[in-house]
Amino acid sequence: MNDWKIFRGDGVTHDGLIDLPDPPPWRFGGQAKGIEPVAPGACSFDPLAEAPRARAFLPTQEMILAVNAALYLRRPLLLTGRPGSGKSTLISKVAHELMMGPVLRWPINSRSTVRGGVYEYDAIGRLQADREAPPPVEQYLTLGPLGTALAAKRRPRALLIDEIDKSDLDFANDLLNVIEEGDYEIPELRRLGEGLVKVRNASGNEVSVTGGRLTATQFPFVVMTSNGEREFPAPFLRRCIRLTIEPPERERLGKIIEAQLERYRAALAPDAVEALIDRFLENHEEGKMATDQLLNAVFLTVALRGGEGRSFSDQELEDLRESLLRPLDGADV
Repeated sequence: MNDWKIFRGDGVTHDGLIDLPDPPPWRFGGQAKGIEPVAPGACSFDPLAEAPRARAFLPTQEMILAVNAALYLRRPLLLTGRPGSGKSTLISKVAHELMMGPVLRWPINSRSTVRGGVYEYDAIGRLQADREAPPPVEQYLTLGPLGTALAAKRRPRALLIDEIDKSDLDFANDLLNVIEEGDYEIPELRRLGEGLVKVRNASGNEVSVTGGRLTATQFPFVVMTSNGEREFPAPFLRRCIRLTIEPPERERLGKIIEAQLERYRAALAPDAVEALIDRFLENHEEGKMATDQLLNAVFLTVALRGGEGRSFSDQELEDLRESLLRPLDGADV
């Protein structure tokens, strides 16, 4: 019997997306169409573009299950965790393994709007180009990360909505309306009528929009990250697959270091690494330190010490350790 999981988390690329069942009847408005297999030259993007980010990331079993639930249900995945916990890297692992191409990244701040994620329209640039006979509207309209994800026809794209907890209070519900329906009307194009126009997506490629409306035929794989700085409304949470990324334990930290610094495996002195992990765990359990701080410390104070033709004095190494493992609350190590 075949494993039900589309995403396995082992980093081996495959085209399992074509075996993804249809969405539930109550999801996605019945618009979803069959996913086309990856064929040489058929994609307008590199399906393996996320390989450099994905190779060393080690997803947990909880992450693998949550990703597959999101894929099957066509729901966004909401990841909550401390800064530096790998929330924004998981999507690279998924996009690489399932050959979704480069991740569409949408960093969020307090000024972000759903419209800005769907498209940008340079009205001033169009008027300045020719005041008497302005060029066609579509030449000055570009799809953003969300709009590019909705416009995908053959295969779903991977969309990262990063640090959504930095958005304003209305953003989550506005976003929910678009993700729930997989649909968005662009007024500037709608006024042109029911015809088909060509616009540029976030990757610079031309895509077709009919009747001024973006209607997804492939629901994107959406990952939203949150540092837990605010709460979200219940209707929004109800429509997400939610996962809290817990701090890694000692054994997992060792595996993360080995995976990320595989090139320097021969130089990773176990005693030195364990000493850094001990110091890290003293503050990490209280949320005062991020995992990438430990990686930085190991790289500079352990890995480079044993190779690369460079030398460090003991005092320099100690100063580096103190600086890199400084708690995030500003206290001394």
